[in-house]
Amino acid sequence: MIPILAKTFLAPNIYEFVVGAPRIARKARPGQFVVAMSDETGERIPLTIADYSAADGTITLVVMIVGASTAKLCRLHEGEHLYALIGPLGEPSRIDYLGAVVMVAGGVGAAPIYPIARAFCESGGHVITVQGARSKDLVFWQDRLAAVSSRHILTTDDGTAGRRGLVTEPLREILEEDSQRAIGAVYAIGPPAMMKCCSKTTQPFGVKTIVSLNSVMVDGTGMCGGCRVEIGRETKFTCVDGPEFDGHLVDWDLFLARQKTYVHHEQCALEQSAAQAKS
Repeated sequence: MIPILAKTFLAPNIYEFVVGAPRIARKARPGQFVVAMSDETGERIPLTIADYSAADGTITLVVMIVGASTAKLCRLHEGEHLYALIGPLGEPSRIDYLGAVVMVAGGVGAAPIYPIARAFCESGGHVITVQGARSKDLVFWQDRLAAVSSRHILTTDDGTAGRRGLVTEPLREILEEDSQRAIGAVYAIGPPAMMKCCSKTTQPFGVKTIVSLNSVMVDGTGMCGGCRVEIGRETKFTCVDGPEFDGHLVDWDLFLARQKTYVHHEQCALEQSAAQAKS
């Protein structure tokens, strides 16, 4: 049983959990994830580690309600427990000194990109962060990202915070204007369509672009094959080969199609779960 030490409301349908997991915290690295279960019959939910402290024995998870299982998890409170938590899983981010790096965080992607940005900052890199959301109400961890960035740009689709527009617009401007400082890499984490657009934006500039894929996942150990993705015409498994891949090599059309496989089932399960919660 994994104790929930703190729960914080971040934005509509988005919550931050700090849980006691000392063995995971000691081994966690930026870019890795865990698989959580809210109860004995719950679905296994892959969640990128948003923060960790070996000294405190804690890891931080940011959960957005998208289906019945994440809704059930988000109904848990401080002082209660997760039924199970395994990790850290996946390959960690490669924190090589690249001079200048651009972090592009879309929506809830602000959470998983934070430890990567912090690691590059601590390594002496020049970190430029572009953070985007649909509206002001959905922006969170702005201060955290700004604290580990030499430059922080906020965008919202509706213009209620920061500049109005998509994250790809300042990203393109940075690549076009920052000729005196070569951009070593771009990290883009957020909704699949956003990561695809960022990869398309950087491709003409020849800048290495890393994305973190949130594939449909079951066991998290490479045995089920549910998280398979096509990378450079090769089949890879997100759970053991990723979650980070070269955005220029991802078969985005196939990835986006696979992400929609269970949308109807998830909606039905979410409605049933909400009805049960009210009864």
